[in-house]
Amino acid sequence: MSTKVSDHILQRLREWDVDHVFSYAGDGINGLLAAWGRAADQPKFVQARHEEMAAFEAVGYAKFSGKVGVCAATSGPGAIHLLNGLYDAKLDHVPVVAIVGQTARSAMGGSYQQEVDLMSLYKDVASEFCEMVTVPEQLPNVIDRAMRTAYAKRTVTAVIVPGDVQELEYSAPTHEFKMVPSSLGVSQYAPVPRDEDLERAAEVLNAGEKVAILVGQGARGARERVEELAELLGAGVAKALLGKDALSDELPYVTGAIGLLGTRPSYELMQECDTLLVIGSSFPYSQFLPEYGKARAVQIDIDPFMIGLRYPFEVNLVGDASATLERLLPLLKPKKARTWRARIESNVERWWKVMERRAAVAADPVNPEYVVHALDALLPDDVILAADSGSAANWYARHLRLRGAMRGSLSGTLATMGPGVPYVIGAKFAHPERPALAIVGDGAMQMNGMAELITAAKYWQEWSDPRLIVAVLNNEDLNQVTWEMRAMSGAPQFEESQRIPDVPYADFARSIGLGGVRVERPEEVESAWRQALAADRPFVIDFRTDPNVPPIPPHATLDQIEAAASAVLKGDPETAGVLKQGVKAKIQEFLPGGKSRGEGEG
Repeated sequence: MSTKVSDHILQRLREWDVDHVFSYAGDGINGLLAAWGRAADQPKFVQARHEEMAAFEAVGYAKFSGKVGVCAATSGPGAIHLLNGLYDAKLDHVPVVAIVGQTARSAMGGSYQQEVDLMSLYKDVASEFCEMVTVPEQLPNVIDRAMRTAYAKRTVTAVIVPGDVQELEYSAPTHEFKMVPSSLGVSQYAPVPRDEDLERAAEVLNAGEKVAILVGQGARGARERVEELAELLGAGVAKALLGKDALSDELPYVTGAIGLLGTRPSYELMQECDTLLVIGSSFPYSQFLPEYGKARAVQIDIDPFMIGLRYPFEVNLVGDASATLERLLPLLKPKKARTWRARIESNVERWWKVMERRAAVAADPVNPEYVVHALDALLPDDVILAADSGSAANWYARHLRLRGAMRGSLSGTLATMGPGVPYVIGAKFAHPERPALAIVGDGAMQMNGMAELITAAKYWQEWSDPRLIVAVLNNEDLNQVTWEMRAMSGAPQFEESQRIPDVPYADFARSIGLGGVRVERPEEVESAWRQALAADRPFVIDFRTDPNVPPIPPHATLDQIEAAASAVLKGDPETAGVLKQGVKAKIQEFLPGGKSRGEGEG
């Protein structure tokens, strides 16, 4: 049997060690679908409910496997649907390759059905490499470059294959003019800065008395060296949300998340330090870094195009985090004074007491902070976590202590709604032997999550550990936007945009063969978590939570607090509940042992 272009594409993906492609069928990729049948479903075709979910699953797979995620879609609407997930990958620096169909070459330019200018459409999201295959001899080069570029630049690439080209017999490039042969693979490499740059960085860090470290996802492979660095410098370590799993939260000097969703100890660490070292992070909210001119600063990042952002760094080190720290550590002098470290650890200890008390605040019917706080001690050591965008991300950031081999992620830069459930589905294909858990709001669940439970129902029996848990914080409100309106704009809740229906999420899960339970009382929370963690199949917990528990940052300014008060005075329909919960939650920081030294804002 002759080899068609579509056969060769799948063969080349297998040679690149691609074992899953997340997709949805359409006639623009009929040739590829037929090739999958001839290839005995290798690589495995994972059928999502929607192309956007296929892209999110590829992102989740890539985030938690370290391999390129691959998704495929038909021409026109299918290719368009991929875009949100692809932008999520691009902005979080995740390697994903999109393979999309196109109308036949003879129809191009003829306003044919489902004809979209995909080269223009994908020009931004796949800016590093986007190519259309018009003759068989372009392969395997186009596939190789798409894979290699995605790996090397940690970004999105795209290969567009017209439907008629998929059906052509494959013909390899020949040894002649304007033919481009190709090869497989990309070797691992660890660039390091020049010795003189390392010496300059060491001078800055050695001169500091109060050193703060901020780590992101780029520091994940340098955990042991970051720990050694923090001990040597007596530093505290804050974490960007994409780096939440880069360092254990059990370390007493780890202050947790930074930024709008961050912790008070992280805020104080940045406000009071005299020296800052940023490792593998492009954390965007510069207002949460030290004031300009207050701290000397050094940055380490592997990407020269992302170096020097956000802060006036004195030394910018372009290099792999682990390899750079290996060379930097011998140049550093241990800090003898430990007052700064003791202060950091004291602040962290107080913070966790505050979190425990905030979780214990009574709410109607259940405090969402308690829901997530109760999970913390129950997390399996090898769990893979995802949080969706919205108020759920606040509780994920503040209440869960990642430790050991735990992994966690969310849509960090795009902050799109809806990736939580497809992320953990992608994670299960990367690690079928590990439990996975998503914490999502009811808005995100209604937008994407419910339909994607069907995907979990389709595949879960293939996973060696069947546990995939979806926790829905069901408060009938698009809660993060509601609070942003109150705190940032001083506007009352606009019910027509914010209120959403109450849906029986657990009932739906059970109707398609999964497990599920609805929780309406605080005393049911822990037992529900235990039931889900012991389940023999994917499980949905529908937590009925109070929308009036405020996700106000612990360092909220007086202006923001006054704006929230102004909103309720203007007629917010939840005035009484908002004031009650806001006061009860905030007062926990001022009870004995709750307020950290140097805390100046109410």
